[in-house]
Amino acid sequence: MSSGGELALRQEYVIGDEIGRGRFGAVRRCYAVDTGEAFAVKSTPKAPLREADALDLALAEQEPKVHLFASAPGPGASPHVVALHAAFEDDSAVHLVIDLCAGGDLFSLVSARGRLLEHEAADLMAQLASALSSCHRRGVAHRDVKPDNLLFDGSGVLKLGDFGSAEWFGDGRPMTGLVGTPYYVAPEVVAGREYGEKVDVWSAGVVLYMMLSGTVPFYGATAAEIFESVLRGNLRFPPRAFASVSPEAKDLMRRMLCKDVSRRFSADQVLRHPWIVNRGGAAAMG
Repeated sequence: MSSGGELALRQEYVIGDEIGRGRFGAVRRCYAVDTGEAFAVKSTPKAPLREADALDLALAEQEPKVHLFASAPGPGASPHVVALHAAFEDDSAVHLVIDLCAGGDLFSLVSARGRLLEHEAADLMAQLASALSSCHRRGVAHRDVKPDNLLFDGSGVLKLGDFGSAEWFGDGRPMTGLVGTPYYVAPEVVAGREYGEKVDVWSAGVVLYMMLSGTVPFYGATAAEIFESVLRGNLRFPPRAFASVSPEAKDLMRRMLCKDVSRRFSADQVLRHPWIVNRGGAAAMG
């Protein structure tokens, strides 16, 4: 972590065009002064956060440390986590220099193409589960797994990005707080209970459902209605969307979208499921 904020950032990186915008900040292309290597820089001003919510400010200020835990090289590191290369912070903003993912995101892919083939969805889910397994072994829960945060690099490799809602649980502490995105958030989060890292597996299960059907399993006209649907957890596979989806894929979704946290799969168990191991199984060959 470096102090000095944007001034220090600009001494080491040339800042380019804006390439994305989130709830509180912007992402710009940047280039290392020494090497010319291209990165992205995520900049989060603190003033709007001070006015909005103490939790949002606390998450922004801890994001560099938590992201570093999740993405640092070493044993158990996953190539499917967006790497943090440098961080700069002062009283006005947090700036994170991260991998440049120039291939867009999963939300844009599914929006453009519609539902994916099973072997494509299985391959992408394997990459996401690898990222989550690595994060969880390092004591980090992402807490906002959704298609918008699943990015592709220039070679089409999937990477889990945006650790702005992530939390450290590695010392055994339970997590609390309504964090995440309504369609993808786990029921124990909505219920206001303490929870663990398996909230990420639930969210990944919603992502898998979305990849295979083009829609989400729990929905409503308002956030409150979506939360009610999530709490009911009534998982259905409408024939119109799922007639050609294999029983093995549905089995994995049931195990990921299980309200009983003790029975819900871990990220490691997702990786070992036959549908993932076989990258879509017979459906991939048909």
